[in-house]
Amino acid sequence: MKLVNVEDARQAARRRLPRIMFDYIDGGAFDEETLRANRRDFGRWTLRPRVLVDVSQRDLTTRFLGADHALPFMLGPVGFLGLYAGHGEIAAARAAHAAGVPLCLSTFSIASLAELRHATSGPLHFQLYVLSDRAIMDELLDQARAAGIDTLYLTVDTAITSVRERDVRNGFRSLTRVGPGLATRLLAKPGWCLDMLRTGVPRMGALAHRPEFGTGVLEQAANVSRRIDTKLSWADVDWLRQRWTGRLVLKGILGAEDAVRSREAGADAIIVSNHGGRQLDGAPSTISVLPEIVEAVDGGLEVLIDSGFRRGADIVKALALGASGVLLGRAYAYGLAAAGEAGVARIIRHLAEEVDITLGLMGLRSVGELKKLGPAALRRGAGE
Repeated sequence: MKLVNVEDARQAARRRLPRIMFDYIDGGAFDEETLRANRRDFGRWTLRPRVLVDVSQRDLTTRFLGADHALPFMLGPVGFLGLYAGHGEIAAARAAHAAGVPLCLSTFSIASLAELRHATSGPLHFQLYVLSDRAIMDELLDQARAAGIDTLYLTVDTAITSVRERDVRNGFRSLTRVGPGLATRLLAKPGWCLDMLRTGVPRMGALAHRPEFGTGVLEQAANVSRRIDTKLSWADVDWLRQRWTGRLVLKGILGAEDAVRSREAGADAIIVSNHGGRQLDGAPSTISVLPEIVEAVDGGLEVLIDSGFRRGADIVKALALGASGVLLGRAYAYGLAAAGEAGVARIIRHLAEEVDITLGLMGLRSVGELKKLGPAALRRGAGE
């Protein structure tokens, strides 16, 4: 299978996955306005090329979240990777680590942190949803410590789950078991079914030992979603900061005021994120608010970004506007669904090549040079 770019992987994922799985990856909230804005608004900036510069040697090494990485991006948290391909979380982690970048595991994952750590020795991060039962939260933190996790992401924009109409139509998170109708739809994708049969009954690894959440992944996911704490507040950030001595990242920041408050609350970094357009529809794209957030924190904490990244030029624009690194989501999930670990590796390789070529054509030899140049590397585009 030849995957030339992320869109190729998306189309391959559409062909291979049952619709309920593909729409969960691909869809957004309500009218999907924010989902579209995340892509459209990269056009607000264009790149400034420089010529007659020796760019024969180029370096993509980038420092973010306390370490030097081979590339300026990493694999962010995506739920249920093990439903897109067998042992999906392990496959994605191996591809990430082979490329010299971290993977962040979602709470909504099939593999547990312990299973992932057993399978790979590379850098792992963990994304946490706050549940109303704090005893479970302490368990999850213990799991993270036992797996040697040093960076924890607190997702702060999902206290209320938005309506994703594709999921409503398909029954994702409302169905708790595979009934005849869903079984028929799943069997229409025999390759995917065989992959799932080879890896066993999928369950949420982090909570598989708790019978109150159910036994299958659909039932577990529905029960976990119902227990996400709708009273999540800055007091919970304080609570977590007291219990977690490692690096704390707040994921889901879209405004300067919340960014500054994150620094005051003791966060080490933030991720400018609108959950990939899956939460507040009509919210701004992440790339459009990145400059004001970077200006507001003024170097007081690290700023990363996700949502909508499909091309190397997108990553270059975010770095020029002040992001220290980019988290991929759908881009690598499509690759995983299309071709497993090899698919993720191809997406990473393609995006790395695009970043490398883009820098070279801009007359830049490294990510460091790009960051030093900053917004001067860009022009306001026609969409502004």
